[in-house]
Amino acid sequence: MDALLSQFSFLAKQALQDKNFDPMRMEELMKLFDIEAYNSWAAMEVEGKKEAEEAEISMREAEEHLESLMDMAMEDFHSFNHEVEHTYKAELNSLVRTAKAVKKLGDSVGKSAAIASKKYIDAANLSAMASMKSAWNGFSITPSKVHPA
Repeated sequence: MDALLSQFSFLAKQALQDKNFDPMRMEELMKLFDIEAYNSWAAMEVEGKKEAEEAEISMREAEEHLESLMDMAMEDFHSFNHEVEHTYKAELNSLVRTAKAVKKLGDSVGKSAAIASKKYIDAANLSAMASMKSAWNGFSITPSKVHPA
């Protein structure tokens, strides 16, 4: 473009100085300006399309990367969720086993207390019966002799 401007300046000076200057030379130069402008516009359009394609490719790569990160995050979430669920189930099972063992122990203690209570009642009955026997043995129904006084 600079060369065309220099040529235009040269032809303008020549047109002012030479009365026999052919205006077709200027018109040819204007056609070259037109061709240069068209070529610049076409090159800019090609460059714009190329940049747009590169931007689309870059966007697709970014979307794929983001999707990959999202997939990894979801995979981590599911893995963590599975681990937590497994831990909670194990803890629940442990608590259930402990509760069953405590219930069994409570039942055993209850049975032991019932047996001890029954033995205590039996012992108390035997003691009461022995006391009653002893009392009956010391008490006689035969008339006792009255002392004349």
